[in-house]
Amino acid sequence: MNQLEQLRSLTTVVADTGDIAAIQQLQPTEATTNPSLILQASQLPQYQALLLDACRAHPDSIAAISEQVTVNFGAEILKHIPGRVSTEIDARLSFDCAASVAKAHSIIARYAAKGIDKSRVLIKLAATWPGIQAAAELEQQGIACNLTLVFSLAQAKACADANVTLISPFVGRILDWYKKQQPNTDFSGASDPGVQSVRQIYQHYKSHGIGTVVMGASFRNIDQIRQLAGCDLLTIAPDLLNQLQAAAAPLPRHLQPDVVRAPAAATPLTEAEFLWQLNEDAMACEKLAEGIRKFAVDQIKLEQLLQQLQQKL
Repeated sequence: MNQLEQLRSLTTVVADTGDIAAIQQLQPTEATTNPSLILQASQLPQYQALLLDACRAHPDSIAAISEQVTVNFGAEILKHIPGRVSTEIDARLSFDCAASVAKAHSIIARYAAKGIDKSRVLIKLAATWPGIQAAAELEQQGIACNLTLVFSLAQAKACADANVTLISPFVGRILDWYKKQQPNTDFSGASDPGVQSVRQIYQHYKSHGIGTVVMGASFRNIDQIRQLAGCDLLTIAPDLLNQLQAAAAPLPRHLQPDVVRAPAAATPLTEAEFLWQLNEDAMACEKLAEGIRKFAVDQIKLEQLLQQLQQKL
């Protein structure tokens, strides 16, 4: 078996893309999208019909058009995968719990209008305190959530306290930060700080019997992926999936779900404890803020693209 086939025997493989053609080719179990990926896919000529459909359905609201576009892509992706698609809410709502909940319900309603049950959708929210509390409320209402931009154990613990379905710790962006701080340090293999972060979170969850699952994300190279073989899920960009498909060496399991159970987890983190622990982690604090800003920038670019398209109709 090639390494992609070996990985599939250990881990649920998820495609990190809005490119439907790539999903058809690589046949992942699930798929994740975000504002940046939707923006990239929206500029490809083969997907213009998905944009035009949204523009015609909502001629008076760019916000509604943009939201419909993300659902249109998600619905199309779901035709080609057996599992779920992750659809992200507007990053500008990352610090507004009530608005995040309302936006999630709006997205789920748009999927329902296309005949897609909420069980096939994961609502993605940034793992800020308000985002996590929004996810807690949504999970209680039967809407599964994917908490993204996870860079620290404190975020992971708060997500577990909220009983969220899934978290996405970011491997590559953690490595980026450390390489910038320590350019002469060897961060290869098991020394990669992004790999170490995911392993720490995974072991914490498994040792405490936490039901939230871990989906490693944001990979810079296939060695990071290999180091996390055995993780619950891994969401991987098409170019890295292709590299794994072309590799034939044995792929050992590195993460084991059967670990010695630790004593019961501590009492849930309070907001003050969460914010302090996050503040004490310079990398996590900086990368969370940066990630939200970047997604917001691409959300605005998508809206501008849609506005230009709408003016031509």
